[in-house]
Amino acid sequence: MIPGINGFLTEDFEIELQPSKTHKMQLEKQFINGYADELEAMKQESYKILNTERYQYIIYSWNYGIETIDLFGEPVTYVCPELERRITEALTQDERIISVDGFSFDVSKKRKVQVTFTAHTIFGDINLEKVVNI
Repeated sequence: MIPGINGFLTEDFEIELQPSKTHKMQLEKQFINGYADELEAMKQESYKILNTERYQYIIYSWNYGIETIDLFGEPVTYVCPELERRITEALTQDERIISVDGFSFDVSKKRKVQVTFTAHTIFGDINLEKVVNI
């Protein structure tokens, strides 16, 4: 006997956004204490996404993190537009991040690219930075 669904899939569903409350990382002091919510939680989540190498940790899904390892040794003319694409792709995987723009690249340090940009979230805008060794 095959189980029936009794019209369950034909009902309308309401999708609800979960709260963004999380444990607060205090990077300067290297410990976790208290809680962060909304914009502060988004800053922390953006930091975690941008500092997790994609496909390297089995605990994270393949949609989490950013790919930077393969940029090592590539010319700056390739790295800058590719970083913009990869940062945007990595951050917009989080449904609370609406868009990423305002990219600015600093290549004055040898073998490093410093990228500054703005992430627009449902809680407000966040100015972020990422340094990549090339």
